[in-house]
Amino acid sequence: MATRLRAPSTATAYWLVLPAAVWLGIFFVFPFLSLLATSMYDPAGSAVTGYDMTWRVQNFAEAFADYNEYLVRSLIYAGIATFLCLILGYVLAYAIAFKAGRWKTILLVLVVAPFFTSFLVRTLAWKLILGDDGWFVNAMQTIHLLPPDGRLLATPFAVVAGLTYNFLPFMILPLYASLEKIDHRLLEASEDLYAKPVQTFFKVTWPLSLPGVVGGTLLTFIPATGDYINAALLGSTTTQMVGNKIQVLFTKAGDYPHAGALSVILLVIVVALVLLYVRKAGTEELL
Repeated sequence: MATRLRAPSTATAYWLVLPAAVWLGIFFVFPFLSLLATSMYDPAGSAVTGYDMTWRVQNFAEAFADYNEYLVRSLIYAGIATFLCLILGYVLAYAIAFKAGRWKTILLVLVVAPFFTSFLVRTLAWKLILGDDGWFVNAMQTIHLLPPDGRLLATPFAVVAGLTYNFLPFMILPLYASLEKIDHRLLEASEDLYAKPVQTFFKVTWPLSLPGVVGGTLLTFIPATGDYINAALLGSTTTQMVGNKIQVLFTKAGDYPHAGALSVILLVIVVALVLLYVRKAGTEELL
């Protein structure tokens, strides 16, 4: 007589979710509530004497009015870097998934190899590459793509280049995961129906890889928006991002209320953009 399998109870499901819920509560919800409370302190206090909780919501308006240019600059830099990562990452992920053959594993290891090195060290390497006396700048000056006194370091180009390099693996891996799952017989069927390679790509490959595109762009854009290492090491005072200003307000100026308010504003803007993007991209249908 066959044994009937018992469906897991609701209590079991809650117990399975509990560790993740506790983790999120300790390391996300509680810190966010603490940051939200900090953003409404009375700025008349100081990091030494302490702050009074006055529920001062004006801190948000003041932080936005004073530092909106940093927010806009961060979104622009992150958007450009995400677009460049998508172009470069898609080409590389496509090559690994469809053309690499027995070299596929080695290429994937090379993609994740930068993670074996510190984020700071990788960014400092770009500072050497783009230095005024570096080989890259000299080469650009030799072929007249840069004037004799031109430079790349401490420019928006350097900041975006650093962001693109550091976050490129976050784009490649989701794209590869989506492209790898595509049934090659669908591509062959498209060719049998006399579709040109370009038509096959836009009608078959691209739509089937959209989950990876959405995931990769989110994994790239979100951390790039709040990054401050690249702007600090590769940029100048005119290329600072919002992360740099938050860091200065917290550590040097000791202006915790406005630093907290600016952090909350950045979080709200990013979450709003992500929700809008997910809704427009139709992620639920894609997945």
